[in-house]
Amino acid sequence: MSADVPLIELRGLTKTYGHGNAALQALSGIDLRIDAGEFVAVMGPSGSGKSTAMNLLGCLDTPTSGVYLFQGIHVERLDRNRRALLRRACLGFVFQGFNLLARTTAQDNVELPLLYRGEPAAARHRTALAALARVGLDGWATHTPAELSGGQQQRVAIARAIVTNPLVLLADEPTGNLDSKRSHEIMHLLSDLNREQGITVVMVTHEPDMAAYSHRIVHFVDGRIDSDVPNLETAC
Repeated sequence: MSADVPLIELRGLTKTYGHGNAALQALSGIDLRIDAGEFVAVMGPSGSGKSTAMNLLGCLDTPTSGVYLFQGIHVERLDRNRRALLRRACLGFVFQGFNLLARTTAQDNVELPLLYRGEPAAARHRTALAALARVGLDGWATHTPAELSGGQQQRVAIARAIVTNPLVLLADEPTGNLDSKRSHEIMHLLSDLNREQGITVVMVTHEPDMAAYSHRIVHFVDGRIDSDVPNLETAC
C-alpha cells in the first residue's frame, strides 16, 4: 500500500434508516481520513451519528451511499462474506459491556477469534496466553469473568480484540462501565497498544478526560462531522 493511501477514508458517506416520511438520516455525507497508527476519539451527543459511523467502519452495517475505503479497497462494494473476511482479518472490537462468555475462562474467551479462524488448539492456547500477557493478565488465564474485576474483564476483552493482530481497534465506550481509576488504567493500556504495537485506535466516548488520550478528536452533530481537530492536550 502506498504511503499516500490512508488506512481508512470515508467520502460523502450517508446512512438512512427507513423510507419515506419515516426515514431517519443517521449520517448526512461525512468525509473522514484516518492514517495508520493514529488514535482517534469520536465524540458527540446521543443520536449524532457516531455509533452509526463506528458500525460502518466495523463492517457491521453498510452505507446508503458514499465511499468507504480501507487500504484503498472499496468496502461499500463488498458482499457480506467479504466484509466478514475483512472484519475478521483486520479489525478488533472492544465494547462497553465487555461481551465475555460468563462460564468460560479468560483464556477461552480470548481464543474465540482464533477458533473461528480454524487455528489448531496448541497455537490458539499459545497466542491467547501471549495476548493476556500483553494486557497485564499473565497468570489470570483460568479465571472466569465472575472472578475478575470490571477492569480485568475489560482487559480480557481487549486481549480478545488484539489476539488476531488487527490493524484497527474499534472501541465503543470502553470505559463506560468502569470507575475513574480503572478507566484510566484501560486508557493507558489502549495508548500503549497504539504507541508500542502500532495498532490504530478509533474510540467512541462521551468523556473528555478519556478523549484526552487520543491524537485527534472528531465531533459529530446531527449526522455530520462538526469538527476534526488535533488533540493538543494528550494525556499519555
